[in-house]
Amino acid sequence: MEILNYAFMQRALLAAVLVGITAPAVGVYLVQRRQALMGDGIGHVAMTGVGLGFLLSWSPVWMATLVSVLGAVLMELIRWYGRTRGDIALAMLFYGGMAGGVMFINLAPTGSNANLTSYLFGSLSTVSESDVTAICVLAAFVVLVTVGLRRQLFAVSQDEEFARVTGLPVRFLNLLTAVTAAVTVTVAMRVVGLLLVSALMVVPVAAAQQLSRSFAATFAVAVAIGVSVTIGGTVTSYYQDVPPGATIVLLTIGAFIALTALATPLARRRARALAAAQPGGDPAECAIPASRKTTDGVGV
Repeated sequence: MEILNYAFMQRALLAAVLVGITAPAVGVYLVQRRQALMGDGIGHVAMTGVGLGFLLSWSPVWMATLVSVLGAVLMELIRWYGRTRGDIALAMLFYGGMAGGVMFINLAPTGSNANLTSYLFGSLSTVSESDVTAICVLAAFVVLVTVGLRRQLFAVSQDEEFARVTGLPVRFLNLLTAVTAAVTVTVAMRVVGLLLVSALMVVPVAAAQQLSRSFAATFAVAVAIGVSVTIGGTVTSYYQDVPPGATIVLLTIGAFIALTALATPLARRRARALAAAQPGGDPAECAIPASRKTTDGVGV
């Protein structure tokens, strides 16, 4: 393929595959925790890290990772202790992160708004070898956490009180989820962009939920969708000269619409089959279980 003849496209495709794996892998837990917009908030904070990277002549990816992790931990602390003023504190954190990123990158000798734009919306041609190395290391951490601790993270995401009673370190796992989400944001920012990464963390999971009923199936389908749309968006952006981040997100939304349209008739068919299977046509909630009937057919 012609696209593989160029080193920058090889790097971009590798980064796209890693983003397609990591973003839904973290997003499935955020959706369960009803924190679908957490990635968006972390993306705002990461802008300060990008600006500092240019100002201090250090890797923007690693600096964004450091700042994002600190921001994610602070978000969790605000969630625990913020109470009534928590939403105001979070708003200041998010908007302060955006403002800090713009300010620092304009103060940097080699920085400009054009540099910041490539991090906000993604850029294929600017994915360097050092970026790929950082993305590989960070993606390995995300996969290790989301797969290796899937049972514990799922338990905490479903019911924190029950998880605490069973002896799980709930606060540590909550912090680990937040840190993993922060790392995922920095993994994805070179391909999708900081302002669009949250969509790739959430929409594939929502699309997978249209077809699957178990957590494991949702996880697998969401990752499959993520990899498909990131590769498809990257290839499309190369041949059609369109923004990669926007293309990937639009493909993800398209996948959600298609799977929703496919799932609706399947759900109706299941409902009709379940209703037909009930004795005497009784609804499922009204049917008397066989174990609750006497020999003469009268319910106990």
